[in-house]
Amino acid sequence: MARVLVAGEALIDVVRRVDGSVEAHVGGSPLNVAVGLARLGHDTELATHIAGDPYGALIVGRLGEDGVQLVPGSDTATRTSTAQATLAEDGSASYEFDIDWRFEQQLSPDFGHFHTGSIAAVLQPGAIQVEQAIRAAREHATISFDPNARPSLMGDPHDARAQIEQLIGLSDVVKASDEDIEWLYGQQASLDAVLALWARLGPSLTVATRGPDGARVHLARTGEFADVLGASVDVVDTVGAGDSFQSGLVSGLLDAGLLGGPDSRAALRGASLTDVLPAAARAVACSAITVSRAGANPPHREELPS
Repeated sequence: MARVLVAGEALIDVVRRVDGSVEAHVGGSPLNVAVGLARLGHDTELATHIAGDPYGALIVGRLGEDGVQLVPGSDTATRTSTAQATLAEDGSASYEFDIDWRFEQQLSPDFGHFHTGSIAAVLQPGAIQVEQAIRAAREHATISFDPNARPSLMGDPHDARAQIEQLIGLSDVVKASDEDIEWLYGQQASLDAVLALWARLGPSLTVATRGPDGARVHLARTGEFADVLGASVDVVDTVGAGDSFQSGLVSGLLDAGLLGGPDSRAALRGASLTDVLPAAARAVACSAITVSRAGANPPHREELPS
């Protein structure tokens, strides 16, 4: 099976709960995706930017526990980045970041799929380096991208949208939340219209998540849309839910042979809804399990419904 390379930020989430308690957890959207993929049985490596400090050691330990390989050169930062996550009564989280993002590793072309997104895609100087890596990786790997908008870091939505659409055009699969789309395109934006717009830029499959209501899926080739229903669960918090969805989606498409290299790119381009919906259903299941417990704690493969 194709090796997966995930590129992006790894950081420490300092979580402040409603009861006043404070906890430190390993986090970062790309790291969460890498851990989720490894737990689902995929050979996964992470290219990131951390320091050799105590927070960096926590991250290295977490990756080791879950079998994620750290790409050499990922530990050259002067400090490990942090995010202050404040939880609301309903379990939702708001974030403030202290991020230093650079992407200077020399990647060996031994992976079949490349995933990136979130802060790594827009925060300079690393963002331009990520884009260059994607352009090189397209020769031998499929690409997935999750904008995972962070308004406090991304500035003006119009400026962020230009960079995000550039990366969408280089991707085979794009997933975003309805909240991401609203921030990027405004409250009146139609999910279907945005998914169709993105499909015209290049991806074969575009997906919008809708929290407890599941997800909306769009195929570029046929122009079809489909809904995947959400699962009914008791929500503890939503930290890492979108990342877990992303892991499940990529995992399902890898297992179906629709991601993992140039031949898989062609297969995805010709796929039907019947071909892709099982992967979307796996993604919903992964997200539901994650929100049912505290923190960004994605499921192992054996936890998924058979």
